[in-house]
Amino acid sequence: MCVFAFAKAYSQTAQDSTKVYKKRVLESVEVDFLSSYYTQDGDNAAVSGGIGTEELTDVTGTFVVSIPLNDDDVLTIDAGVSAYTSASSSNVGPFDGGGQADPFQASSGASSSDLWANLTGSYSHSSDDRNDIWSAKLSVSSEYDYFSVGVGGSYTKLFNEKNTELSVNGNVYIDTWNAIYPTELRPFGEGGNGLSNRLFTQNTITGNTNYAPIFTEFADEGRNSYSLGFGFSQILHKNVQGSLALDFVQQQGLLSTPFQRVYFGDVADSFIENFQLADAIERLPDSRFKVAAGGRLNWYLNETFTVRTFYRYYYDDWGITSHTASIEVPIKITDKFTLYPSYRFYNQTAADYFRPYEEALSTDEFYTSDYDLSEYSANQFGFGVSYTDIFAKAHIWKLGLKSIDLKFYQYDRDTTFSSSIITAGFKFVMD
Repeated sequence: MCVFAFAKAYSQTAQDSTKVYKKRVLESVEVDFLSSYYTQDGDNAAVSGGIGTEELTDVTGTFVVSIPLNDDDVLTIDAGVSAYTSASSSNVGPFDGGGQADPFQASSGASSSDLWANLTGSYSHSSDDRNDIWSAKLSVSSEYDYFSVGVGGSYTKLFNEKNTELSVNGNVYIDTWNAIYPTELRPFGEGGNGLSNRLFTQNTITGNTNYAPIFTEFADEGRNSYSLGFGFSQILHKNVQGSLALDFVQQQGLLSTPFQRVYFGDVADSFIENFQLADAIERLPDSRFKVAAGGRLNWYLNETFTVRTFYRYYYDDWGITSHTASIEVPIKITDKFTLYPSYRFYNQTAADYFRPYEEALSTDEFYTSDYDLSEYSANQFGFGVSYTDIFAKAHIWKLGLKSIDLKFYQYDRDTTFSSSIITAGFKFVMD
């Protein structure tokens, strides 16, 4: 007993001594401000059944505040908003009286713009030797037709003198739609009066005047998503690091987008003005299983050049398989400035349920004309520049500017779709 008591007291003393000299996980409060400006265009809008403008602009702003609670624990608050204006989604309600309804022209309806907001809180704890890291998070996000709550956690283990790392993470998202349907279908919903609605009495239907869409409102507007991921990282050489990742996602519930139209090839077309009336809305299965496996290899060539490569294979039970490959070559031109040229290639097969404009049939069980689910290849070119000052000499109030990151990406599919995005990030540390 005496020996055990002495050993226990010695162990406690040794642990206390370790705590005195161990390095804090985060030395001081860090504040990140992230922003972006995104724009896209194309001629295959899902809102108008695979034809029409895909024009959209989006501006985002996010604050991320990381707060050290003590030597081992960090609390992070992530709050952001995203405001978009979309010619495509404006055509959820194209008959607003503001001009000729046309899938290639924006409407001035309420769905032409929206605001998305997100708040995420996360907590991480590191063991005394910094070889074990636990984290947990809670998130809430909302926009005009969607609300989501998410919880998640992760565990990371470092060993082999921190040259090897294993990790596992899991997340659950509980989402609820506030289903918004195309204007012309709403009169045919539960309790609707169909063609006696004033949309049809005050406008002339051309083409097939016996307009009779297939439409039933979704009974369940919930969607649950469950993800599980595994990671492995290894320092292979003093200049080479590799990592592998395997992710599983299971989704259940309303996976269709309620306001995306579909046009059938076996139904005669009906129009009001220049806008074709929907034959139905997108219908997709209520479950989806996804698997992604990938790896990274980073090679430090010298003090000027580093090569970062990435590859991922993706599969889901809707029939989509995809390959993603990218390379980035950071070029350190001074001790404070680094350039980031990059290239990314992406290729995917079409979902089993994808049909281009007017190629779905009214007898099909599932159908979509969303070109995000079509077969396509895409190229993305990027360029960035970063400024880093580890001493944070420049100040705004009590915040020292530690780094600035500016990046631009140009993305083009082999369909008509293209987009570009400019991102900016500013990291501050509190004195």
